[in-house]
Amino acid sequence: MAEPLAQSGAVAGTPTPGEVGPIRTVLVALAVCGVCALVLTGSVVLLRPYQLENQRGSSEARVHELVASLPGVSELVAEIGGAELELRTVELRTGHLAPSVDAMTLLDRSDASEGRLLPPDRDPAGVGRVPRYAPIYLLRRNGTLHTVILPVSGRGYGGTLRGHLALAGDGETVRGINFDEHRETPGVGAEIENPQWQALWRGKRLHDATGALRIRTVERAPAPGSPEAAYEVQGISGATRTSRGVTELLRFWVGPDGFGPFLARLRAGEKA
Repeated sequence: MAEPLAQSGAVAGTPTPGEVGPIRTVLVALAVCGVCALVLTGSVVLLRPYQLENQRGSSEARVHELVASLPGVSELVAEIGGAELELRTVELRTGHLAPSVDAMTLLDRSDASEGRLLPPDRDPAGVGRVPRYAPIYLLRRNGTLHTVILPVSGRGYGGTLRGHLALAGDGETVRGINFDEHRETPGVGAEIENPQWQALWRGKRLHDATGALRIRTVERAPAPGSPEAAYEVQGISGATRTSRGVTELLRFWVGPDGFGPFLARLRAGEKA
């Protein structure tokens, strides 16, 4: 004899009243998750432009804050008036700007072991290693490149000298120089901080008409109007090693292992 159907009259596979509650809960939860995911995705898409704008504003504010903290450089920015300030990244080997590399990250990086090791015969400034990428500041006025500010460093008498070299948009003419970190002797080598000595560099040129690198410090001030006066600055009295260190670090960072390829592009008329 065939077995009778279940007393409840339920068909096989149909959930019983006791099973309906949990299934409904799961379905409702899935529906809520789906709606929340859609809302979240839409919010991210809609808010992304505002987030990017806030990030840009935060980065620009920090760049201005950093520049304002550099002795001599902040005055240069104020002197230009209405300058548009940018923090960019340069690939030193090629001289090309590298927009995919965050310059702010490079400023924050403190690992001196990174970079290409220099052989002694190519490292008169005692730099040690050269990074692949380096941060620079670009100052534009009315959309035209007015000033390039380059970080420079090298060996002095008491330790490492660190500062910035400001060049005109032609990549050749010095607009200013500063040293904000050093261990030189107070009253002697520490005179590299003296605004009067730093002012001597304004208007000097890196190369002569043949392309030879001529910028340097000398023991005695060049005669006004002489050919040498366009490239030379009298060194600091009693601080021969400090003065020589300034010459070596400047020559290194505007040379082929430093920012030389980038500056050559500017001199050739390429836009930064």
